[in-house]
Amino acid sequence: MTQASSSTAAVALRIEVFTIFPVAVEGYADVSILRRARDAGLLDLRVHDLRQGADDPHRSVDDAPFGGGAGMVLAPVPLFAAVERVAAGASGLARPLFLLGPSGRPFDQRVAEELAARPDGFSLLCGRYEGVDQRVADHLVDGELSVGDYVLAGGELAALAVVEAVTRLVPGVLGNEASAGDESFSAGLLEYPQYTRPATFRGWDVPEVLRSGDHGRIARWRRAQSLARTLRRRPDLVEARGGLAPDEEELLVEEGEVELLRQHGYHW
Repeated sequence: MTQASSSTAAVALRIEVFTIFPVAVEGYADVSILRRARDAGLLDLRVHDLRQGADDPHRSVDDAPFGGGAGMVLAPVPLFAAVERVAAGASGLARPLFLLGPSGRPFDQRVAEELAARPDGFSLLCGRYEGVDQRVADHLVDGELSVGDYVLAGGELAALAVVEAVTRLVPGVLGNEASAGDESFSAGLLEYPQYTRPATFRGWDVPEVLRSGDHGRIARWRRAQSLARTLRRRPDLVEARGGLAPDEEELLVEEGEVELLRQHGYHW
C-alpha cells in the first residue's frame, strides 16, 4: 500500500483500489503520469489485497455459484471483510466505493471530471472470474462503473483506466493546465489533429496555418478541425451536445466543410 505523506495528503486525490492482483495495479501506477503524480503528492493511491479478507489457509476469495454454471464467483465474506478492515482503520475508507462491472454507469469524461472534483476521493472494487456475489453490489458498494460494452477477465484494467483518466484532471498533474481542457471529450468533441517537427516528412506537410504564428487563426483552425473530426467520426457526440451551434456551422462552412454538414442534415 502506497500513500502520500501527511504534508501533502490534504491536497492529494485519494483513490483506493481493492483487487486480488495488487501487483498488477501497483506496477502500472509506478510509471509515467501516475508515478509523477504520486511523487508530487497529488495522487494518494492505496491498493488493497482482497485476499486479506479471506478466513481460510488458502486465502480463497471465490466459490462455485449457487444453481450451477461455469466459472467461479467472488464471495461476499472476503470482500466485505477486506473493505470493512480498511474502513475501520485510522484513515477510514474513501467513499463512494464503486464496483467495476458491465452493468454499471458508463464511465466517460464527465464522470472522470465528477470524480476528480471529489474532495474526499473515492474507491474502486475490481471484479474477477464470472462475477461478484450480488450481495456485494446490493449492500457493500455505493454504485457501479462500466468502462465499456465488452468483457474483461477482471476489473484491474478498468480500475487503472478510471484512475488515470481522473488523475490527469487533478491540477498540477499534467504541468500545462490547458492540456486537459484541449483533449478529446473535454468539451464533448474529439481533439483536433496534432503535428510536430519536421515540418515536411516524406512529402507530407504540416498545415500552413500551424506554422503561421497567427494564434487567432490557429485557434479557429483547431476548433474547426475538432468539430469536423467529431461530426465525421463520432456524430453521436455532436447529437449529445444538441447539435452544432450556428456559429459552429458557419466556422465549418468557412473551412470548406459544406458537404460534411449536408451529409449530417445541416442545410447549406
